Amino acid sequence: MFDFAWSEIALIAAVALVVIGPKDLPVALRAVSGFVKKARRMAGEFQTHVDEMMRDADLKDVKDSFNQIRNFDFRSTVEKTVDPDHSLRDTFSGNPTAWATPVSGELAASEPAPAEHVPQPEPPPPPVRVDAPAFIPPALVPFVEGPLAPSPPPPFIPPVAMLQRPPA
Repeated sequence: MFDFAWSEIALIAAVALVVIGPKDLPVALRAVSGFVKKARRMAGEFQTHVDEMMRDADLKDVKDSFNQIRNFDFRSTVEKTVDPDHSLRDTFSGNPTAWATPVSGELAASEPAPAEHVPQPEPPPPPVRVDAPAFIPPALVPFVEGPLAPSPPPPFIPPVAMLQRPPA
């Protein structure tokens, strides 16, 4: 326990025999052994409490994590994400056949006659980016409506050089 050598223990026993005396030595040894047992018991109990506190602190976090996972409501989370105002749920909770046409093929008197096919106007073409040199970031290149006009050659190439090149 305290790293005593046998020679040191023999010296302590000889001094105790002389100081305490042979008559009271067994009583003194019992008292010392009782004190050592109490000290060991208290140290073990303290260590047990410290270990238990650490385990409880760690397990409390783990328990909280498991409770969060266990109490997670996937259905309500998805419903809140997909349909926050409950319009889809209200649409499907009513009578789905209320808006359907009669099966016999005849129109009811209160229903309007279907309109003939009316052609829809074509949507405008999507905007097109203007051709720009490579050193200009694409985010800074503007869009234009409609077809692009052919771009003139860059200003740093003389037009004569463009005319003298063989066709590609």
